[in-house]
Amino acid sequence: MSRDDEDRFRPRTGRIRSDAPIGKPAPSFFSKVRKVARQHGLKPSAGSPRGRARTVKAKRGVTRGRGAAFVRSRTLGSGWSHRRPGTRRVVVKARFVRAAGKGGRAAAHLRYIQRDGTSRDGERGQLYSGTQDRADGAAFLERGADDRHQFRFIVAPEDGADLSDLTSFTRDLMGQVEQDLGTQLDWVAVNHFNTGHPHVHVVVNGRDELGEDLVINGDYIAHGVRERASELVTLELGQVTEIEQQRKLVAEIDQDRFTRIDRALVAEAGDGVLDLRHEVADPRGVADRALRLARLGKLKRMGLATELAPGHWELSERLEPTLRELGERGDIVKTMQRALWAEGRERDPAGFQIHDGVPTEPIIGRVIDKHLTEELGENLTLIVDGIDGRSHHVANIDPARVEDAHIGSIIEIAPPVAAGHRPADQAIVGMVEEGVYRPSRHLEQAHFEGRVPGGDYDGFIDAHVRRLEALRRAGIVERIDADHWRIPEDFESRAAAYDAGRNRQAQIRTLSTFDLEAQIDAEGATWLDRRLVGSGPSDLAQAGFGLDVQQAMERRREHLIEQGDATRHADGRIFYRRNLLATLEQRDVARAGAELAASQAVPFRAAGEGETVQGTFKQTVALSNGKFALIENAQEFTLVPWRPVIEDRLGREVMGVVQGGGVSWQLGRKRGLGL
Repeated sequence: MSRDDEDRFRPRTGRIRSDAPIGKPAPSFFSKVRKVARQHGLKPSAGSPRGRARTVKAKRGVTRGRGAAFVRSRTLGSGWSHRRPGTRRVVVKARFVRAAGKGGRAAAHLRYIQRDGTSRDGERGQLYSGTQDRADGAAFLERGADDRHQFRFIVAPEDGADLSDLTSFTRDLMGQVEQDLGTQLDWVAVNHFNTGHPHVHVVVNGRDELGEDLVINGDYIAHGVRERASELVTLELGQVTEIEQQRKLVAEIDQDRFTRIDRALVAEAGDGVLDLRHEVADPRGVADRALRLARLGKLKRMGLATELAPGHWELSERLEPTLRELGERGDIVKTMQRALWAEGRERDPAGFQIHDGVPTEPIIGRVIDKHLTEELGENLTLIVDGIDGRSHHVANIDPARVEDAHIGSIIEIAPPVAAGHRPADQAIVGMVEEGVYRPSRHLEQAHFEGRVPGGDYDGFIDAHVRRLEALRRAGIVERIDADHWRIPEDFESRAAAYDAGRNRQAQIRTLSTFDLEAQIDAEGATWLDRRLVGSGPSDLAQAGFGLDVQQAMERRREHLIEQGDATRHADGRIFYRRNLLATLEQRDVARAGAELAASQAVPFRAAGEGETVQGTFKQTVALSNGKFALIENAQEFTLVPWRPVIEDRLGREVMGVVQGGGVSWQLGRKRGLGL
């Protein structure tokens, strides 16, 4: 073979060999595609069996609802938090409310987030939307009246005070949320500046732009909104510098609340023990160690940490719950102080009484603040400046029970009435024959005995029937017809248990919708008058609101003397006109009736004792002695004391008998005794 043949290259063709390890098949091109897709959070095709299996096993919160793609792309399902260097912190609270449009809950929430004192200048909060600076709240509620649910958010940037425009920030945020969810949203918002940190309340109706139920991914609600808000704040204010971050952490060292330093300490001490004996080399680690040691010194003084040896610490099991409770109480104290300062008053925090539940003793005082207990809920918190010289904080009150109590109103909050057998229940049991109660038979017996107060026999029977109606709705009795009610053998015990369940909440009475200053020169009977003519020991403290009431009573007494309704004898004793309260009430009703007659089509006439009042319930009128109902018929109108029993009869026909300063209403009376 020649040299040319030796140097000549001759390629040999053959089958393509695999570089994969022996025994393992090489991955196909489609397998590589699926792997990359999984790494980017994309689901396999539903057409393949393996794809269907993975879909079934996938975490529901990551795959369901609008915003799921954003959650997968950011891996938020694993619990995202503000850990990226330089990110500005934002706190987002969210709540999902079912059937919020029913029962007035959505309206109540919207009303209270717009309450007075929430704007930057202390005025009423202004509702706005993505396109309107003054959004129509009534139209928003109407659009969401039949929605299956409603979303409520509170967005609170840590550096919210440094933002140039909170409204523009909110619109940018909601625009970004709409892009993430792939639909336009029906939302309104209100900015709040009544706390140390400006924040915004956002309410979103529960339908998308196609009119379908709006379903938002759970992890997007929990983390996605917060990340988007954090991005916008960081974009406007820039990233947090190490110096700024250090300054914020130093401010947390002496705080009586659960802080970021505490959270880091708890996370580091897995078994409750921390070892900080070894100093770190880098300057940043030295600063972090100094922060932790300083905070541990504070916790040691609070009895929540123990130094076992130099640099060796043990954390108490009560650390987190104790600090969180202290933080909540600290926030309540600040809220009470702000409410008092807004009234131009100052009280010693030692006189603050925070009620964890229903008060055990009656509280009488002036409402100085009324706000949502949970800013995403409907129940209210009242701050009451009491006549006992203390300021009271009472939470979780049904809004319907304090609808008439405004800032400055005088109210009474009392413990629930002890459950027992009502006299009406005992009377019903006494009239039962073969398990059936008959109102007509009870009426005959009442006439025979003749012991009904005021002689209002029909009203007496009506009261028993109304009681049975309430118990019927509770499933205790059965209405056979208008004159026959089936009564169970254990009626009294079941009725008492029903009352005990309803009376777990405090009793609340609005004693006067007029504040003290308005009562002093009022023409009608006032709460001050009832205290002036009342007997018994004084329960007024010589400080706080108790002292204010004493001074107001002195001024009211002088006003009554000037008006000729009271006289001062030479020995200094004060004598009041006979039937003072009734006289003042009649005078006030006559004045209000004359003023209203100018806008009514018929004249006013005062109703006398024992007179039957019949007509259409047109409206309520607030007088110094309480709320009155305007009843109008074809010839005239009159004003009579209002009672809750006619609350749902507005615009409808009512009838009652004036008796003893009140009205015995006979609602829906037809022939016979049925209601």
